Amino acid sequence: MKKFVFFLFCLLCCQIIAAQRVCYSDGSITIEGDPMTWTLATDGTQYPWVTSQYQWGKTYYEADGEIAVNTERRQDGSDIVETYTFTNTSKRKVSLKNVGIYTPFNDNYPDAKTCMTQRCNAHINANGRGAWVNALRMNGVGPHLGLMVTEGEITDYDVWERGQKKGMSNFRGVLALCPPDMMLKPGQSYRLTWRIFTHQGGDFDQQLLRRGGTVVRSEKYVHAVGETAKVDFATSRGTKTVRRKITATGDIDIEYKGTHALLLGISDEQKLIEKRIRFILERQQMQDKSDSRYGAFMIFDNEGDSILTNDQGRSDLNEGRERLGIGIALAAYGLIEKEESRNEKLLSALERYVKFVRERLQYPDYRTKSNVNGGKNRGYNYAWVADFYFRMAMLTGEAQYARDGYATLQSLYRQFGYGFYCIDYPVTTGLQALQQTGLTFERDMLLQDFKATADIFVKNGLNFPSFEVNYEQSIIAPAVQFLCEVYLATKEQKYLKAAQGMMPALGALSARQPNYHQHEIAIRHWDGYWFGKRQTYGDVYPQYWSCITAAAYHYYAKATSIQDYQQRAENIVRGNLSLFREDGSATCAFVFPRRVNDEPAHYADAYANDQDWALLFYMLVNEKNI
Repeated sequence: MKKFVFFLFCLLCCQIIAAQRVCYSDGSITIEGDPMTWTLATDGTQYPWVTSQYQWGKTYYEADGEIAVNTERRQDGSDIVETYTFTNTSKRKVSLKNVGIYTPFNDNYPDAKTCMTQRCNAHINANGRGAWVNALRMNGVGPHLGLMVTEGEITDYDVWERGQKKGMSNFRGVLALCPPDMMLKPGQSYRLTWRIFTHQGGDFDQQLLRRGGTVVRSEKYVHAVGETAKVDFATSRGTKTVRRKITATGDIDIEYKGTHALLLGISDEQKLIEKRIRFILERQQMQDKSDSRYGAFMIFDNEGDSILTNDQGRSDLNEGRERLGIGIALAAYGLIEKEESRNEKLLSALERYVKFVRERLQYPDYRTKSNVNGGKNRGYNYAWVADFYFRMAMLTGEAQYARDGYATLQSLYRQFGYGFYCIDYPVTTGLQALQQTGLTFERDMLLQDFKATADIFVKNGLNFPSFEVNYEQSIIAPAVQFLCEVYLATKEQKYLKAAQGMMPALGALSARQPNYHQHEIAIRHWDGYWFGKRQTYGDVYPQYWSCITAAAYHYYAKATSIQDYQQRAENIVRGNLSLFREDGSATCAFVFPRRVNDEPAHYADAYANDQDWALLFYMLVNEKNI
C-alpha cells in the first residue's frame, strides 16, 4: 500500500488541469464544450417509457407519516452541488425507507458508433459516506462525469424500467441512488449532498481527494481464512490503514468513519475450485442412459437440489450453448492434475461428455447445434466446442480430438465467415493442441484463418458490429483477447496496435469500487434474466463473462509486459470466485441492485447455469494451464 499512498501524494502535487464546467438545464446534464448529454431524455423522445417522473433529482420514498422534501441546486465553480433534505413534518416519529433519487445516466446501447462518444458506463460505488459514481464515456476518452457524496450517505441503488419490451439487453434502465432507511423524530431532517464534476479518467481519485472525498483501496478483495486483509482509507489529510484477520468465510465489512469496503472470506482458492469440480462430477452430469442428453452437463437448481431436466422452452437453460463451458473448465482442470495423478472420475466424466458433444451436439459434418434437437445455428457454439476438443487432445494425447477441433472451426468459418466476434476463439489452445499432436499442416492453416479474422478486427477498430446485443463487454473484450493472442503467435505489430486502440473502451466498462462484487467487474445487466431462475433484469455483479476482460488483460500484459494489467486480471477472476459456495454449489448471477422495478433484488440466483467459465478463466489468468 506504500505505492498507493505515494501515488495519491503525486496526484495531489500534480498541476491541476482546468476543469470543464458541468451544466444543468431542465433535467439534463452536459459538460461545457462537449456535445454529449450525460442523462437520459425524460420526455419520452429517447425511450417512450422514460418520462418526466424519472427526471434527474426527483425523489421517491415510503413513509408512515408526513415527509417534506426540499431540493437545492447551485453552481460552485465548475461543479454542481445538489442537496436533498427530507424533513419529518409530523408530530411523531416517522419511518422513512426505500428512498431513492433518480439519476438517469445515459447508459444504454443503440449501436457501437453512438456508444463510443454519446453514451456512458455509470459505475456506482454505494459505500456510505464515501459513495461516488464514475460515469465514463464508453470510448474511454474524457472528459467524463463524476458524482461524490459530501454529506449524508448513499448505501444502495435501484434500477427502474427494465423489461423485454423496454430495451431488453440494450437498455440498462433508469438508475436511482439510495440513502439508508431511517427514523426521523418530529421536525428532524436528513440531508444528503453531492457534487457533480468532470474528470479525465485517470485523475478520478485525485478529483475525489481535492473535494474532500475518501479513496478506498485494498490489494485484493477476496481473502483466504487465515490471511490478514489490509484496507487503506485515503483522504487529502492522510491515510488510515485498517487491518483485519480473516477468521471465517463470507462477507467482511470493513468500515472507517462511515465509509465501507466489502471483502469476501473463502476457505482457500484452490480448495474452493476443487469443491466445485467435485460437485459437478457428482451432481451435474446426466446419468440416465435412456435420455438423449446422457453425458451432458446440466443446470443445477439449488432450491430443488437437483439437475434441471426441463428447460421450460428457454434456450439458455438447455444442455448445450453456454453449458459447454463446464466441459471446457473440467478439461482445463484435468490438465492441471495431469502431471500429478490420473483422476479416473474426471476422465470418465469427460469421456462421456465428449461422446455427447460429438454425437448429440454436432452433425457428422461438424455443424454444431444449440441442443440435442438442433436449435439455433449459433456461431459461439462452434468456438466453444472446438476449445473443448483441443483441451481434450492435450489432456489425452489423442490426435482425433485435435482434428475434431480443427474441423469444428472450419465449419464455423464456412458458415459465419471471418468477421464473427466470437467469445473464446481457441487461439492458443488450438495452435498448441495441433502442434502437440503432430498436425502441423492444420496448425499452420488455422493460424492463417485466425489472421484473416484478426485483419477484419483491425480494419473495424472501434466500429464493433452488433450480435445478440448491440454493444457489450463480451464483444469488445474477446476482440482484445483474440488480437493479443494472434499477436503473440505472429509477433505482427498491427494486431497489438489494434488491441491497444480498444483498451480505453474496454477499461471504461469497469471501475474500482471497494467491493468484491464490483471491483474491476465489467457492467452486465441482463444475464440474470436470460440465465437465472427468477429472471430479473438488472446489474449482475459478478457475472462470469466479466472474466473475459481478465483474459484480455492477461494476454495484454504478456504482450506488453505491463504487469498492472495482470494484477487487475487476477482481481477479476478472484472476485468471480464468489459465484461458488463452500459446499461446491454455485450461482449463475448475483443481481446486485437493492431493487429492480420496485421488486427486492440483491440476491444470488438459485440456478447454477453457466458460471463455470469463471473457473476456466481463473486457471488461464493464473497460468494453471495454458
